Amino acid sequence: MVIVPVAIAVVVIAVLAVNMAPQAAGGQQAEKPLKTSLQGSGATFPYPQLSEWIKRFGEKSGITINYQAVGSGAGQSQFFDGVVDFACSDPPLSREQWTKRQGEVMQVPWLLGAVAVVYNVPELPSNRSLKLSGEVLAGIYKGEIALWSDPKIKELNPELADALPSKRIIAVYRADSSGTTEIFTTFLYKSAPSAWSKELVGKKVAWPVEQAGRSVGAQGNPGVVQVVLNSPYSIGYVELSYAVTHGMRTASLQNREGVFVQPTVESMQEAARNVSMPSSPLDDFSRTLDEVVFTPGEGSYPASSFTYVFLWKEYRDKDKESALSAFLRWVAGEGYGCLVDGYAPPPPSAVQLLLKAAEVLEG
Repeated sequence: MVIVPVAIAVVVIAVLAVNMAPQAAGGQQAEKPLKTSLQGSGATFPYPQLSEWIKRFGEKSGITINYQAVGSGAGQSQFFDGVVDFACSDPPLSREQWTKRQGEVMQVPWLLGAVAVVYNVPELPSNRSLKLSGEVLAGIYKGEIALWSDPKIKELNPELADALPSKRIIAVYRADSSGTTEIFTTFLYKSAPSAWSKELVGKKVAWPVEQAGRSVGAQGNPGVVQVVLNSPYSIGYVELSYAVTHGMRTASLQNREGVFVQPTVESMQEAARNVSMPSSPLDDFSRTLDEVVFTPGEGSYPASSFTYVFLWKEYRDKDKESALSAFLRWVAGEGYGCLVDGYAPPPPSAVQLLLKAAEVLEG
């Protein structure tokens, strides 16, 4: 079976306005509005929220921000290659990446989201949520569980057993280098290590189900959404906001305590409570993904995650430094008051890191 990936490019441009000058260091108003623009790229995971922030901040500050949602991997590459001023990524820098750039790069977990498992099974009633475990999902994406009527799925869903059809499961995955994939595969590995190996964790993996001819690769969260919506009997994984926006059905995932939990603001925040936040945006955050995914807590959603913004400690263009600092302060002060459905604010300790990053940029 030949699979053709779905390619979708997303570009957000904030509307230029000149209603107010951004804050300068020390909380004083700048003498005149900054006539500058910022370029960013990276994860599609935070795109719905980031686009809202960019629009509102642009209308208020007069600063234009262009963001290309190309995936976490591509965004990181463009950032380190000097193509963009900032990048967004779902996983933080690895220990190796951070060591290489230590003292030069800041990273802040500025938003909470969740990877929702979405499915398109017409026979299932709309008022009941399918229950899935990491072990069953690993079986699906390894190609070992081929039918929706598989006994392992029925065992988790006795009330839906008679409605589960003997139809082949189409497993949809991200074809690009994706932080959403890293979160999802981290969940599979942590929840079912005997079924999903460490080698199958990352931004881009060799999906075993591809060999079975029952899979489709798609570009970005929007691409996965479209494939699942248009493909009966498919299953996929997307950031929660995309599922909410498109009215998709989301599975309840079994967490570390054995409880099946839906992705909600409350269940994401419960998962984030166990994370030990570093004290500086210049610190190593490489362990935070492991701490938030499949964390203890009866009410925690096991595929929750932070999404990060990457910034340089210093920029040659001081106007860009001032504009980025103003944007970070606006997010910390006003941005969390206009959250899009499917996201949650980070803990107060992360908000403080955002303000610390703004202080660093202000010099």
